[in-house]
Amino acid sequence: MLKVNCLEWSDVVENRRSIRKYKDTPVTDDQIIKILEAARVAPSAMHKQPWHFIIVKDAETRQKVAGGQGFASVAPVIIVALGDSEASPSWWQNDVGIAFEHVMLAAANEGLGTCWMGSTRRDAEIRKLLDIPERMKVVAITPLGVPDEKPGLKQRKSLEEIVSWGRYGAKK
Repeated sequence: MLKVNCLEWSDVVENRRSIRKYKDTPVTDDQIIKILEAARVAPSAMHKQPWHFIIVKDAETRQKVAGGQGFASVAPVIIVALGDSEASPSWWQNDVGIAFEHVMLAAANEGLGTCWMGSTRRDAEIRKLLDIPERMKVVAITPLGVPDEKPGLKQRKSLEEIVSWGRYGAKK
């Protein structure tokens, strides 16, 4: 069963940041399992669950997966999110996105940092490195570790700028 830490939901959502500096502190397998459990229970179209996650701990492999984003290889773990394009041809990208956001929020709830990194331009390279079958597509990767920074809140658009009521452009 998925158990939530004592952080308030709004705190988790509002305070999650993209972390690009990590401490050398190990992430436990129990923490990783809790985070993956959050992804496992994510909703998906027709309940296809077209995702798979590769947990990369080996330092040399992390460095290769991180590619030009060296900060990611410093974290003790990298999670690679894959989508099964055969299991859900129309919705795999959306579904993996939902599950991966569950990963991000669960990690924040555990006091761990992440940084969503798209890797579509490196799909073939990562596929070969991690022996990924052809039907599985690399959607994103994230480092996972104890943050060694606390980025401030970035300016966000107001609700009025991003929400319409009833039709595009209509105000409440």
